[in-house]
Amino acid sequence: MTKPLLSVENLSVRFRQEDKIIEAVKSISFTLNPHETVALVGESGSGKSVTALSILQLLPYPKASHPSGHIYFHDHDLVGLSEDSLRKIRGNKIAMIFQEPMTSLNPLHTVEKQIGEVLLIHKGLTGELARKRCIELLEMAGFKDGTARLQAYPHQLSGGQRQRVMIAMALACEPQILIADEPTTALDVTIQAKLLNLLKKLQKRLGMAMLLITHDLGIVKKMANRIVVMKDGHVVEEGETKAVFKNPTSSYTRHLIHSIPKGEAVSVLPDAHPLLKAEHLKVHFDIREGLLRRKVGNIPAVDDVSLILKEGHTLGIVGESGSGKTTLAMALLCLEKSHGEIWFNGRDIQGFSRRALRPLRREMQVVFQDPYGSLSPRMSVGQIVAEGLEIHGIGKTHEKRELQVIQALIEVGLDPEARHRYPHEFSGGQRQRIAIARAIALKPKLVVLDEPTSALDRSVQVDIIDLLRNLQKTHQLSYLFISHDLAVVRAISHDVLVMKRGKIVERGTAHSIFTAPQELYTKSLIKAAFDLKVV
Repeated sequence: MTKPLLSVENLSVRFRQEDKIIEAVKSISFTLNPHETVALVGESGSGKSVTALSILQLLPYPKASHPSGHIYFHDHDLVGLSEDSLRKIRGNKIAMIFQEPMTSLNPLHTVEKQIGEVLLIHKGLTGELARKRCIELLEMAGFKDGTARLQAYPHQLSGGQRQRVMIAMALACEPQILIADEPTTALDVTIQAKLLNLLKKLQKRLGMAMLLITHDLGIVKKMANRIVVMKDGHVVEEGETKAVFKNPTSSYTRHLIHSIPKGEAVSVLPDAHPLLKAEHLKVHFDIREGLLRRKVGNIPAVDDVSLILKEGHTLGIVGESGSGKTTLAMALLCLEKSHGEIWFNGRDIQGFSRRALRPLRREMQVVFQDPYGSLSPRMSVGQIVAEGLEIHGIGKTHEKRELQVIQALIEVGLDPEARHRYPHEFSGGQRQRIAIARAIALKPKLVVLDEPTSALDRSVQVDIIDLLRNLQKTHQLSYLFISHDLAVVRAISHDVLVMKRGKIVERGTAHSIFTAPQELYTKSLIKAAFDLKVV
């Protein structure tokens, strides 16, 4: 029998927060064998990432502690190991790809400098040798021309490209174990598929074992040999991936497996009037060069787009990153300068001044991708939801606005008493409900939903989609729903636009797009999406 490369035995993790003690991980055990992929799965807050950080001893000690347990790597216990000894292991023997590459990469350093740092620390490589190795690693990670990316900064790369840089850094020393913490979160389905295939190829080529941390069971089914399911800091199920999917023994595992956005868009009136209409809409971003920043050209972000969104309907907009989805939405809301016609509720609003648009703002609301980033950490939930009411003069007194805040929170399924708490005290799904409450409190006609579920667990996604459908039915809301998650789009949209490089390449009803796509690009998106999902 193969001896485990990594053994986690009865590991517990405890955090001290002011006067509270939080048990994040509670006496868990699992093993990782050579060349094997083990998936650590569960919802946010289950303890997955805390476990991964414990392996490399990267938790914020002394606030974090291990009241019990051991982590053996080649029979050496990593718990309590000295910093000098850990430095020889981190990045060298055990490497990690973090969830959000934009915050993991240094924004002030070039790609070459960041990969070169790993090579210098662990291999002593400098100069031309380090540069040559950087190029090899970038090309190994999927860049066609590694040389062209050496002097790039993180903000000059797409999400998928930044993740490839993280992979190149992680593989610089050809580690024995690669820990991949949510490596495809918020990436397009086609980029997800490419990155997962890349990781499988590199794992085989370098002979690595991989610990894959994810909440996406479609990825687990594609990648993992074994699965460890966590809930509230406990391991609730463990076994061979095929066996667990075929016959899960835990009710929680069954819940995760079946947490897939299902159902159809809400029923609508057949003679609904158009609420939002655009004709020949264009958005071009200037390219400027030189000391005086002279304009030398432009990039067509949205190129001759026309669309109609009817009252009470949902129009889904799909496409890869950079296809123009969000730019189109911002242009339709007159938050991005554009050319062409924009009609809202029968009025031509293109060219309206900020003052003229202000009365319309309460009727046009936005829910953003990152609920934490869009909620002020210094304001309570009640203040966040009430802010729009105050700005638009809704509710004559504080008491009346308070009642409207309470009603909005009840509608999105939150305890009204929670209005006195702050965003950091809520989970991702709860924060998204707060963002939705802020939007619907103004009783809008149109809500733009920009990737509202991409950073959420599958089971939380299902709850949010059900909530959005119920709100749409109750208030006759019209949704402009932007997403790269086609399973979510299919579950909520009446009509779908497929965008590529600023243009609409296909349009139709959700049923026709998903059952009989006509364009090759649409077919590739659907194939990439549903090959990864458990359907």
